[in-house]
Amino acid sequence: MSSPAECRILVFASGNGSNFQALVDALAAGNIPNARITRLIVNRGKAYATTRAEKAGIPWEYYNLISHGFQARGETDAEKLQEARNKYDAALAEKVLALDEKTERPHLIVLAGWMYIFGKHFLAPIAEKGIKVINLHPALPGKYDGAHAIDRAYADFQAGKLENNKTGIMVHYVIEAVDQGAPVLVREIECREGESLEQLEERIHSHEHSLIVEATAKIAGEIIASQQAQK
Repeated sequence: MSSPAECRILVFASGNGSNFQALVDALAAGNIPNARITRLIVNRGKAYATTRAEKAGIPWEYYNLISHGFQARGETDAEKLQEARNKYDAALAEKVLALDEKTERPHLIVLAGWMYIFGKHFLAPIAEKGIKVINLHPALPGKYDGAHAIDRAYADFQAGKLENNKTGIMVHYVIEAVDQGAPVLVREIECREGESLEQLEERIHSHEHSLIVEATAKIAGEIIASQQAQK
């Protein structure tokens, strides 16, 4: 008898883990059917996401570029920095792919507040095994790629240069080009006259939890449908 279709999810986080918690809660409520989070990986030792994982009974692991010996503290040489990142990426990919293929290796990786940019040495071996990787970014597709997206959109709004006076958030597939992968789900958010940057940030963040849950459920459903079609 074949095992039931299931989407295994691995989450990467760096900080508070509120988006991770949104996924945990959605899974508990049955809003991401036939899926489970098998593991959390963090790259900051004091990430509160680990406390959330412990409360939910989810295994977690700390793996850091400097603490685990890939990059010397205070290193400034560009070539050595890139070499360190390449080795760290490759080691993380190896760690993910070493997980038991039938019980823990993910079908989907969700970057939920993961403050690190993956390069080809992580993404290529993961993609080769058919594992999808998604990320949440606080901007619309093709707008404000990279860091400080909300600040840049707000500055353009204040200068009268923001297209249609709208910014937004998206969940997108992760590719080597930062924040340029195909969008999974997009939500537009209109900027308001007289609103401070902090108020805009708060409104944008208030939409993040629902969007990351919806996008994860969408892709998990597609993965499960594909598994069922192959049986």
